[in-house]
This record gives sequence, C-alpha cells and structure tokens, in this order.
Amino acid sequence: MKDVIAIVGPTAAGKSALSLRLAEALGGEVVNADSMQLYRGMDIGTAKLTAAERAGVPHHVLDIWDVTEPASVAVYQRLARAAIDDIAARGRVPLLVGGSGLYIRAVLEDFEFPGTDPRLRAELERELEEVGPAPLHARLRAADPAAAARILPGNGRRIVRALEVNALTGTAFTAQLPQPRPVYDALQLGVDLDTAVLDPRIGARVELMWANGFVDEVRQLLGLGLREGRTASGALGYRQIMQLLDGLCTDDEARAETARATRRFVRRQRSWFRRDGRIIWLDGAAADITEAALRAVRQD
Repeated sequence: MKDVIAIVGPTAAGKSALSLRLAEALGGEVVNADSMQLYRGMDIGTAKLTAAERAGVPHHVLDIWDVTEPASVAVYQRLARAAIDDIAARGRVPLLVGGSGLYIRAVLEDFEFPGTDPRLRAELERELEEVGPAPLHARLRAADPAAAARILPGNGRRIVRALEVNALTGTAFTAQLPQPRPVYDALQLGVDLDTAVLDPRIGARVELMWANGFVDEVRQLLGLGLREGRTASGALGYRQIMQLLDGLCTDDEARAETARATRRFVRRQRSWFRRDGRIIWLDGAAADITEAALRAVRQD
C-alpha cells in the first residue's frame, strides 16, 4: 500500500463520504486539504464535517487560523506533512482529502515557496485597494501571461502574490512551480460527477447551507474580523452573504450567486486536477465507488 492516499476532485462530488468509508476499511485518519476549512468558525459554508459526521475518524489540520489570518501554503505544508508522518508512525493510513489542488501538490511533492517582501507586498496590496484588481492583472498579463491565464482577473490576492514573486525573482510566477518530484509514495484517487448531476447537487448544497444557518455564521464571523481577513473574506458564499448583509443584494440573489460561483470554481478545480495523469478517477455516483477505490488501493 502507498504511504499516502489522496482523495481529490471538485467541490460536492463526494470526497468526504468516500474518505470516511476508506478510513474505516483501512484504519485511516484524514488530513484536511481544503484551504477554507483551515479557518475556525467557517463550518457551514465550507461543508466541514461535524464531530458526529466524522463517525469517530480522526481529522487533522482543521481550524488552525482565525479568519483574520492570511492563508500560507508553506505553513499548511509543514503542518500537513507533520500530521501525515505522525499518522504513519502510529501504523495508521494517512488520507489526504480535499479540493485545493495547490495545497495537495505542496504536501505530496518537493515544493518550495519563493520568499516574500513585506514592504513590496504592502505596496501591491495598497495599489490593489486603490485601483482594484484589473490594472494589476493587466500588468501580470504583460509580465507572465501563463500566470495571468490561470488567475482570475478578480482574484486580487493571487495577482498580488504573482507580481511579488515576479519582482523578487525576476522570473515568471509559473516558473516557480517545479516539475513533480514526490515526497511521498502516494496514490491519488479523484472523485467527480457528471456536470448534469453535480450542478443540481451544488444548488441543493447551497440551499441546505442557508437552512443550517449560514447567514448567521457569517454575521458572527464579521464580529471576529472576517471582513479584514484577506483570504477568508473571499471564500465562496461568505463574500456573497457579506454583500447581502450590506444591503447590496437580496437573499435570493446571494444564494443564486453562491451557486453560480461554486460551479465556476468546480470548472477550475477540474481543469487543475485533470491535467494530472497520475490521478485514478472514480464516479462519485457509482454504487460501488468504495469497492473500486479499495481495488485501486490494493492493486497499487
């Protein structure tokens, strides 16, 4: 059996459910690879499993940051690898589970991160606040067309980081992404659903989140500084509910836009994961998905 089993794929495809069944069958423990589940209090909107839903399966690297903290893939990498190593040392099977492709790659591969310059970062963030992301994205497009093509024009945080790396290293941000060199002997299982199935499922998930108190969750997090959090404030659903609470849209509009944004995000996740030929894909709707996953684990 491989050192690590990664369960990857787009949002709402069924990764968590499969991970629990594999953990039970293999004696496994889950290491989170969803970037927004790293935030304390961001539970309903990230579909974070409750303690009861985890069915006794230990989960690691959750709830490590306040919503005011900016995300750090380098910090996550260190914590996730420490959790994996500890699980393996106890004779258990590490299951790396989530849909954040960069975070999964950072854990499984020899992936070092360019440094940062606080003064340069502050200047770029001040410019972002003053003029918005569009001019910065245009600058990135001139400096690193490949990075600009992969970063949405509205994703100010990632645009700033790409420009910072370009300024510090004199090379394209995409050049900092190394060829895969594995740190762990890993098996990657991808879970996906046909779009005709997944799109309605996303809509139903959004409705359930609202019914479970998503708006109240965001209201409470605003009191803890959510609006000031560079990373957390841009999370799917949270941004839309902040607009709702600011009176900029109706409740129905916030729900509809959350579902639309999630579907757009799913397309980007698929684009990321489908480029990796090492992933073994499973049909999230198949009745025998657990058996298929176990066959892949045991044959590998």
